[in-house]
Amino acid sequence: MFWYFVKLLILLPLVGGMAFGALWLWRKYQPGMMAGQGDRSLKLLEALPMGAFGKLAVVEFEGKRILVAVTRGRIEKIAEGDPYRAR
Repeated sequence: MFWYFVKLLILLPLVGGMAFGALWLWRKYQPGMMAGQGDRSLKLLEALPMGAFGKLAVVEFEGKRILVAVTRGRIEKIAEGDPYRAR
């Protein structure tokens, strides 16, 4: 019984740390956010989760930055901006 608790005390934080690490990596390298979009005409610059099923995303297309809201059933353009304007 003693060895059971020793294994539990060792493996439980290990599994929890692996789960946390996997979620951190997934969030850091979400699909579409990877490097290597240099030669594409449509680029996803940034995405921000908003609730359980929605996201705000900034995409660049033909020299314009477009803010879109993405949900399960719709994609809506919210605003459009100039990427070369002073920030």
